[in-house]
Amino acid sequence: MPQYKKYKKYKKYKKYGRGNLKPAPDSYVKRDYRLTVGAAGFSTFQVKVKETDLLIMAPVDVNGLAYDLVHRYRNQLENYINHNPAFQSSLQPLDIDRLAPPIVKDMFKASATAGVGPMAAVAGAVAEYVGGGLLAEAGIEEVVVENGGDIFLHRREDCRIAVFAGPSPLSNKVGVKVKAAAMPMGVCTSSASVGHSLSFGAADAVTVLAANTALADAAATRLGNEVGRDCPLSQALDTAREISGIRGVVIIRGEDIGAWGEIELVDLA
Repeated sequence: MPQYKKYKKYKKYKKYGRGNLKPAPDSYVKRDYRLTVGAAGFSTFQVKVKETDLLIMAPVDVNGLAYDLVHRYRNQLENYINHNPAFQSSLQPLDIDRLAPPIVKDMFKASATAGVGPMAAVAGAVAEYVGGGLLAEAGIEEVVVENGGDIFLHRREDCRIAVFAGPSPLSNKVGVKVKAAAMPMGVCTSSASVGHSLSFGAADAVTVLAANTALADAAATRLGNEVGRDCPLSQALDTAREISGIRGVVIIRGEDIGAWGEIELVDLA
């Protein structure tokens, strides 16, 4: 059953109000949340190409290969969009193109499953394809790729992922635990109050877990659209149950939090 409650532990914070919020807090624009990210014994580096801005953690420095992979998959996406502009602009699923590159086909499939446009899956798809490429071509066994809040996670130990929820008092104080046995895993977050992605809802964070990172990204967008200002979070959690392939979801709106599925919440306060 969906879980829905107010976190009474955080009542010391002032009542949440949406009128004074900025669309993208400086902590997101500057990626300050990355300062708290780390894994013992891992090299951490940034790969930035045009709009793509990745934080990568790996056992060895694979910076050069990571840049090559980003260019490879960006070129595939850009070339496809140049010949098929509807792929970029559509807010609805499109018929899959069987001749498209694999990363594009994964975005087609994710959008169809979640009921959103294909570009809703782009950040998750890039994170997974770059991460998968590093695993296959660098000879490493573990990697984490974060792409603007969308994460491809492949570790041999349990991990805790903090939920960045912008102005919510729960931001970075609640996280999810991802067990090693469940990996690889996509952990993707959509928000109406943080970042530049299009959202028609009012959630500060909708975090989705799925084995396919493109699907987790698309589903986070879909569920974020379902969270209105006044409607109960249970409405979006019920929708989550209908999206095939997702493992679980956490929704934060102000002081409210709800969860469904294979979710183990972690108190990071």
